[in-house]
Amino acid sequence: QVQLVESGGGLVQAGGSLRLSCAASGRTFSAYNMGWFRQSPGKEREFVAIINWSGSLTYYEDSVKGRFTISRDNAKNTVYLQMNSLKPDDTAVYYCAATTGWTPRLAQDYGYWGQGTQVTVSS
Repeated sequence: QVQLVESGGGLVQAGGSLRLSCAASGRTFSAYNMGWFRQSPGKEREFVAIINWSGSLTYYEDSVKGRFTISRDNAKNTVYLQMNSLKPDDTAVYYCAATTGWTPRLAQDYGYWGQGTQVTVSS
């Protein structure tokens, strides 16, 4: 089992920044590729970014490229999502998730999920 707990969400004005954190406990964190998804009301859960187990490979949804950066610290069992130049369309609940596979956009491939953290971007 892997337990994931997100933090760092909040209310920010358009153009602002937030850094989300996801702390993992349980099985070996460094064995997992880690992803971020988001979901806004009335929409399906959407892939945002993924980072491989070592941190050497990342992949982003087109709409966040150049604005968001995913990173991880295996010594701290934590994955981060730095979000810059935020837009109202980024408003959603953000979830981190763990997978041993590499099909980034496929939510079913992720075996473990956090409870989510709300990000609200005002215009």
